[in-house]
Amino acid sequence: MQTRSEQTRQALVRAAAELIANGRLSDAGLVNICRRAGVSRGALYHHFSSTAELTAAVYEQAHERVVALMDEAFEGPAEDAPERLLVALCEALRTEELVRAGIQLAVDGSAGPPRLRDDVLALVRRRVVDAHRDVVPAPEDLAELAVVVAAGLESLGHTDAEWWDPKTSKRLWVLLRPLFSLAGEGLVGEERRVGSGSEGG
Repeated sequence: MQTRSEQTRQALVRAAAELIANGRLSDAGLVNICRRAGVSRGALYHHFSSTAELTAAVYEQAHERVVALMDEAFEGPAEDAPERLLVALCEALRTEELVRAGIQLAVDGSAGPPRLRDDVLALVRRRVVDAHRDVVPAPEDLAELAVVVAAGLESLGHTDAEWWDPKTSKRLWVLLRPLFSLAGEGLVGEERRVGSGSEGG
């Protein structure tokens, strides 16, 4: 059970996340955060030395949440892991203000770059490569495709939340599955590699 101090700290993090997720970083000022959290300025400064430190806490918690989603997505069969990950990320962006806010922030709580979004895409790439290294001939190509899809869905969803709907993610995966299979076999990047080889020769 959380103590009152822990509850206040979490209320401040939640308030900052709500303001950023539904507006922009500049909306998460001292007055707005305190008003949203229902606490005094003194309470904020008791837990955080500045609003930047508070927004850095938003980043930290969002990062932990995204890593947990990735861990869960890659627990099952490797061939379906990209689908599970994309669906989980989109659902979190759609329903969790913490993730939607954190994705816009850098580790120091600023607008970056780099932002959590960049960290997430790097994690997607590494997780897909690691999960498929012993399963398909070209895990790097598969990972690059997963990154492109994840980046596209994340970006599009900010202007049209329909892109973050699980039904959209699953419908998109039906179309993408054959392409993922080609990427895994190394066929998608074959032309690029052949071209690179001829230049080197």
